[in-house]
Amino acid sequence: MRIGVPTETKDQEFRVGLSPSSVRALTDREHQVIVQAGAGLGSGFADHEYQAAGATIGTDSSAWAQELIVKVKEPLPLEYGFLRSDQLLFTYLHLAANLELTRVLLQSKICAVAYETVETANHRLPLLTPMSVIAGRLAVQIGARFLERQQGGRGVLLGGVPGVASGHVVILGGGVVGTEAAKMAIGLGARVTIVDVNVDRLTELEALFGSRVSLLYSTTAQIEAVVPQADLLIGAVLVPGKKAPILVKKTVVRTMRSGSVVIDVAVDQGGCIETIRTTSHTAPTYIESGVVHYGVPNMPGAVPWTATQALTNSTLPYVLKLADGGLGAIETDAELLMGVNVRDGMLIHPAVRSMFPQLAS
Repeated sequence: MRIGVPTETKDQEFRVGLSPSSVRALTDREHQVIVQAGAGLGSGFADHEYQAAGATIGTDSSAWAQELIVKVKEPLPLEYGFLRSDQLLFTYLHLAANLELTRVLLQSKICAVAYETVETANHRLPLLTPMSVIAGRLAVQIGARFLERQQGGRGVLLGGVPGVASGHVVILGGGVVGTEAAKMAIGLGARVTIVDVNVDRLTELEALFGSRVSLLYSTTAQIEAVVPQADLLIGAVLVPGKKAPILVKKTVVRTMRSGSVVIDVAVDQGGCIETIRTTSHTAPTYIESGVVHYGVPNMPGAVPWTATQALTNSTLPYVLKLADGGLGAIETDAELLMGVNVRDGMLIHPAVRSMFPQLAS
């Protein structure tokens, strides 16, 4: 199969869809790989490394002209013209919060397989997990920076010092992102609270963290009580394929102390904090109600050397299946089938269909 790897066009997105070692695995099976010139530079991979792995270096149009397109982030408007009905697109899509892209994919009749909805029989999300780990860890690292006074924060050191209380990190959601954020916050010496609606998960978190974390069952009253105490509030809610539910209303954000920081990792699925809006690595924050808001949807793009390798380690087995079997791989592999969001002009994934009933007929 002919496989294209375009350069990512999202603001300061330095990850790349395939590493040179992944390309080698494909070319060893006699697949052709065309990598856009410079696509891997942000992740530390030079064109000559791809050539040594058997790839051809091409332009954006030649990378997009192939049968299977492997990316990191969703196509942007300047890429819409490259989409074709005889292509397979394999990338993160997060369609629930993007009606425009959903319409474009439907009109193109492309087969689009989303990393974030590929699902195993035991309901794991193997291609979302590695980036969730990175985003969770980054959320605390970034939050600590924006709590600095020079960055607009209230000047809180999360770890505190002897005689001065440590900062308080409140995490909404105890999944992969929330768990990794808690690990980082504990490591810095912060006080940590995790709020989750799943009692079984709270029990698992107690076994993991013990008394180092306060674990609260999520209710409206509980959120209204704990959010004003937060120096750093992290939204870490995931409903696969769907928009995140709004857990923190504007009125609750207004009760937070001036200079507190909000980081909503769920912003690529619409966000779970009502005041969040999408930002970018170039302009990552804004202030609303005196609170610093960070809404970058591609957080792992800040650490592309780590993130690309973590992502391609997970995606490669699925890329090999698609390259070897084409559309037939989707029909025979239940995990890939769960990843199909759009095909032949129809919405396929049930969660995405439920988000756009006007497009589902």
